[in-house]
Parts: sequence; structure tokens; C-alpha cells
Amino acid sequence: MLASRSWRVAARSEHFWRSMSTEADKARAAGEPQPHELTIFDKIINKEIPANVIFENDKVLAFRDISPQAPTHVLVIPKVRAGLTRLIRADESHKEILGELLYTASVVARNEKLEDGYRIVINDGKNGCQSVYHLHLHIIGGRPLGWPPG
Repeated sequence: MLASRSWRVAARSEHFWRSMSTEADKARAAGEPQPHELTIFDKIINKEIPANVIFENDKVLAFRDISPQAPTHVLVIPKVRAGLTRLIRADESHKEILGELLYTASVVARNEKLEDGYRIVINDGKNGCQSVYHLHLHIIGGRPLGWPPG
């Protein structure tokens, strides 16, 4: 019964995020969770919400974005948040996972055939358009990207 209820709550949460019109809208609506609160990414890690996973090891998970901004748009997340809700919150204890995230991005980019180039994006905080407070990387590619990005 609890698993069923949890799935319904997760599905409503996913619908809410899909229904927001822009990343800026999502960022304005999002709030930084308390340490014990689960994010949508925690629910994906726990298999409570389905995701199109393309890479996984014991430390990170990479999956396709549900609202892609380019032909290739993959998110890379740490499996354990450990207080790393935003990049600005990183401390020395996070150095290993930060390196793992970037290394995984390079592996995913090679697997996705992005040799012509791609972008790694980390949105940090409300003004940085962060909508999920579980540090994550966006790998965006598969087309020419403009500059400046925002």
C-alpha cells in the first residue's frame, strides 16, 4: 500500500515538473529541500520514478532529460546527495564525487558520439535556473550551440 501511494505521489511530482513552461518557472517554484526530503532525483535513484538510464555505476547515474534542449540532453547525478544540493555548497569532502561526475560526463559524451562538441551545464541556485536541489550536470549536444548561453 505504501509503495503504491509513494508511486502516485512521485507521478504527480513528475507531472508537475513536466507541466511547468520554462526552466526559469521551475527554478522560481523550487525550494531547497531539507536534508531528509527526497528530490525527484532521489526517487529516480530509488527506482520510484522511471528514467531512461544510459549509464550507471555505484556512484553516479546518467539518464536522458525528459525535456531535452538539444538532440542529446543527459543528466548526470550523484547517487548519494550528501548535502550537495548546489555547487556553491561543495566542500573538500565532495571533491571525489565532483571528479566522478565530470569523468562520467566524458564517458557519456563519447558513448553519445559527441566528438564535435557539447556543453556541460550546472545550474546553481534560483538565479542560475536550478529547479532540482540535488547537484546535477546537464550534457547538451548533438547540434551547434550558441553563445552566450543564457
